[in-house]
Amino acid sequence: MSQMLANKIAGAVLMLALALVAISTIGNALVHPRDSGTGEVAVAALATPEPEAKAPAEAAPPVPIASLLADADTGRGVKVFKKCKACHTVAKGGKNKIGPNLWDVVNSESGKRTGFSYSKAMLAKGGTWSYDNLGAFLAKPKAWLPGTKMAFAGLKKARDRAAVIAYLRTLSDSPAPLP
Repeated sequence: MSQMLANKIAGAVLMLALALVAISTIGNALVHPRDSGTGEVAVAALATPEPEAKAPAEAAPPVPIASLLADADTGRGVKVFKKCKACHTVAKGGKNKIGPNLWDVVNSESGKRTGFSYSKAMLAKGGTWSYDNLGAFLAKPKAWLPGTKMAFAGLKKARDRAAVIAYLRTLSDSPAPLP
């Protein structure tokens, strides 16, 4: 190795060390760690103006899914259901995937699909997949049924939930009557 190459490498290493020291010094100047006495370090950032406190917005009451089903678009339900196809099948006699087959699910007993291993929470819940239960579950599965194995976050829009439920209703030899 030539003397010039060795000097370049040593210079690069020293420049890197200098840059790290400079970054550390600037970081410590901007953020001041304080000891909280618990062995944990509390970090105080530079003072930033607090946003004006707003009055808490009152959450709108959830829209009953039954009121949306009469006008629900099953074509939209097919499109929205594409999010569900990774885990569910809908064919009559179809196999279970990560989630159970959803053929004839509306008004069926929950946690009773043959050949599917349900969570303890679902087995304990029991009941039927009524329109309201499907609507609440599809909104936030883990909130409606803590302990469910369903990892899906839910469908935020009530219109999307109604469309999916209307679509699922059609997947039956004798569709459940609308509420």
